Amino acid sequence: MAEDKPNCKVVLANNIAKSLLEEVRDGLSKIERKPLLVGFLSSSDPAARVYAEWTGKTCTENGFAFDLREVDRELLEDALIDANNDDKIVSIDKDVEGLSHRYIFNMYQNIRFLDPANTKKSILPCTPLAVIKILEYLRIYNTILPYGNRLHGRTITVINRSEVVGRPLAALLANDGACVYSVDISDVQEFTRGVGLRKRRHEVVDKPGWTLDDCLPLSDVVISGVPGDKYKVPLEKMRDGAVCINFSSERNFTPEVKEKASIYVPAIGKVTIAVLLRNLLVSLQSIGIRTR
Repeated sequence: MAEDKPNCKVVLANNIAKSLLEEVRDGLSKIERKPLLVGFLSSSDPAARVYAEWTGKTCTENGFAFDLREVDRELLEDALIDANNDDKIVSIDKDVEGLSHRYIFNMYQNIRFLDPANTKKSILPCTPLAVIKILEYLRIYNTILPYGNRLHGRTITVINRSEVVGRPLAALLANDGACVYSVDISDVQEFTRGVGLRKRRHEVVDKPGWTLDDCLPLSDVVISGVPGDKYKVPLEKMRDGAVCINFSSERNFTPEVKEKASIYVPAIGKVTIAVLLRNLLVSLQSIGIRTR
């Protein structure tokens, strides 16, 4: 008798992005002018070009103006300064990528707003926030719990500790209550707010002697973003029924992941771009662009 097919649910980024883009279009309808987003491409990385082109296409489809400028790496700083001084552009000072000093500081300190009245949201980095939105969509966040604690009881492994994605993502997840194992090529760190979430913000401790093999059996969610096509998550170590999310431009999970995972998200690029546009609107609102 043939075995039943695996029960893994494959969730595509396009389906998750739709609701975010509806929110963006609704917000855009209340803005008096069409926002202009300028992207700078100074890399030969094909994945960077694909991301830039997807961004332009999504901007156009959703009512934003987009201008992609290809500049030499050595001239990038001057180009950014010029763009910052152009009132027509949502500039780096307004920071739709969420990677400026102020926003990064707020994120690590678990400061969620820019003003004492809590009316202006602090911008979060696009790719980490895209993962958060995916986890919300998948109901990994427990909405019975208070805002800011909704990952309490979840154990999550993040395979990547880059300053742009992996480390900020681990911090965001831990600040929302998760126990996060941040796995790099050489070590493992644990990001948590302590037992019972008694700490206001996350703390980081090294896990001497630990490897990915120690983290995977404990993890409800496995999130991987290792660049390069050679790396694959060792599925034999992974907990049965884990939720798996790939944010690398390569496939970090083999097709066999569907034999073990309960939910698998193979790519997140379209959600990242939707979050970028959402950040753009938040940025416009925070600098006082008038609404209709």
